[in-house]
Amino acid sequence: MGTTWSVKFATGSDVDERAVRDAIAARLALVVAQMSQWEPHSDLSRFNRAQAGSWHILPEAFFAVLDAALALARLTDGAYDPTVGALSELWGFGAAGRRDGVPGDAEIEAARRRAGWSRLSVDRHRCAVMQPGGLLLDLSSIAKGYAVDFVSDTLTRYGFFDHLVEIGGELRGRGTKPDRSPWWVALEGDESSENDAIVALYELSVATSGDAQRFIAADGRKLSHTIDPRTGRPIPDALAAVTVFDRSCMRADALATALSVLGAKEGHAFATSRGIAARFLVRGPHGLVQRMTPACAAMLPPARANTG
Repeated sequence: MGTTWSVKFATGSDVDERAVRDAIAARLALVVAQMSQWEPHSDLSRFNRAQAGSWHILPEAFFAVLDAALALARLTDGAYDPTVGALSELWGFGAAGRRDGVPGDAEIEAARRRAGWSRLSVDRHRCAVMQPGGLLLDLSSIAKGYAVDFVSDTLTRYGFFDHLVEIGGELRGRGTKPDRSPWWVALEGDESSENDAIVALYELSVATSGDAQRFIAADGRKLSHTIDPRTGRPIPDALAAVTVFDRSCMRADALATALSVLGAKEGHAFATSRGIAARFLVRGPHGLVQRMTPACAAMLPPARANTG
C-alpha cells in the first residue's frame, strides 16, 4: 500500500519468529489484495475499473472498512470522503505517482465530478456496492489503520499480548515492554521542542495526518496530500498536522484525515463535542502552535496541555 510496517513484541526465546512474521505478512497481504489502489488486481482496483451500474459483492474486511468510511463521510457532511481517488490521482498522490505542476481548474472540476460518497449505493445484507460510473475509491486514509488493528488482533490471538504495531506511521500499543514500561511514542513538535510530547500507548492507537512527509511544493508553499473533497484541492497549509488517539487505529486514522479537512477551528470544535482526543499543530507567525481537545489534554502532563 505504498508504505512500510514494523512490529515489536515481548516474548520468550523459544518463539519461531519466522512463523510470526509469516502470519503478519499473510494478514497484510489480505488487506493489500482487497483494499490497495497500488495493486491493479485488488478488489478495490477492480471496482474502480468496473462498468457503471454494476454491483460488486465485497469481501467482509473490505466492506467493513468502506462502511466505516461512509459513516464518517455522513457524520462530517462529506469533509471526509473515501471516493476521492480521482482527485488523489490528479494531484499526484495516487498509484500513478507524482505529477509535474499543479492541475488546472477544469481538471480539478472534472475529477470532482467523479467523486462523491453519496453516489454509492450500498446493500448491507449482501455486503455489496454499486459502481455508479467513473468513481474511484481511495481507502488510504483508513485501510492502514485497519491493518494495524488486524495485525494487533492477530498477535493477541497468537498469545503475544505485549506488542507495538506500526504501519505508515500509524501505531497501536498493547501491554508493555519486557521491563514493564509502556510503549512510548513521540509526537511531532517543532525546532524549539516547545511542542514536543510523548504518550504511552497502553491499549491505545495513534494516527497522524500531516504534510511533513507527503506533499508537493508549488509557488513556495507546501500542498498537502490531504485533499478537501469539497473543493478538490489540498487543504490549506496553515494546519501542519492532526494527531488522533483512539482504541481503534482504524478510527484514529480516518478521524485524523477528517479533522485535517475540517481545519483547526471547525475540526477542534467537532472533536471536542464528540470527546475525541485530538492534537492540532497550527502554523503561526512564530512557528507551530498546538491545540488539544480536552480529551487529549487529559492524557498529557499539565505543562504540555493547551486546549486554547
